[in-house]
Amino acid sequence: MKKIILLISVFTICSCKVVQNNKPNSNKQQNSTSANTLNEELKKISILNFGTFHMGETSDANKTEFNENDKKNQLAIHEVVAKLALFHPTVIIVETPPSNNQKLQAEYMEYLSNPMMKFKNPSEIELLAYELGRLSGTKKIYGIDHKMGYNYNVGSNLVNLIDSTWHNKFYKNPFKYYPQINVDANKLSLLDKLILTNQDTYLDFLIEANAEMLSHVGSENGFEGADEATKYYQRNIRMYSNLNRINLKEDDRVFILMGASHTAYLRDFISRSPKYRMVNTFDYLK
Repeated sequence: MKKIILLISVFTICSCKVVQNNKPNSNKQQNSTSANTLNEELKKISILNFGTFHMGETSDANKTEFNENDKKNQLAIHEVVAKLALFHPTVIIVETPPSNNQKLQAEYMEYLSNPMMKFKNPSEIELLAYELGRLSGTKKIYGIDHKMGYNYNVGSNLVNLIDSTWHNKFYKNPFKYYPQINVDANKLSLLDKLILTNQDTYLDFLIEANAEMLSHVGSENGFEGADEATKYYQRNIRMYSNLNRINLKEDDRVFILMGASHTAYLRDFISRSPKYRMVNTFDYLK
């Protein structure tokens, strides 16, 4: 009887060892499968988020002197485009409302057939985006802009009882508070202007100057400045929503060309997104 009990005990111990020895292999296989599945789910769409000044006519309060019809300027743009084309975008996004997409795509396809075509008042879309697409073999172009009324000067339109001293002091010389970017952009080459425009410090400055400084503006119990700044945020988050409406594929490489204040907001939205991967602009702009 003791022998039988001993045999059973030995068998039980051996059986346990077999089960225990099998567990790690099983876990490794499951972990490997889970990791592969997770990697598939975490593939991100690459985006090059590029900011510029408006090269043609603009309603923006701040404008950069630039003759879009000057041949030297157009040549300088093409030199920048040659650098950006190394990104090889499959999709280009520009600052025009989605309602213009059909017209935009048709004009772009016409440009691909005839790169020498003339534009009466070319903007960065015709000068930069179209040529970038031509060099890269890009077939798709979309607009994501969302127009909204916005009062940049609300601080001058009411008696500011929050902090008029700081608000007025800032706008008197805003670049004073950002010495890294306090340069005369009109004396820079086009490439250097765009390098300046895409720096994080410059993009942060644009958010502060265009919106967040307005949180210092308001009546005694009102939030007129903050509410106005919210409109600008709303415009940009709606533009981001328009981007998300586009049926992009995991292997798409997306080039976004915007006025730089929009680039600043998109930088923040995209960098936090688990759907997108924002590439380093300066890997190409150099």
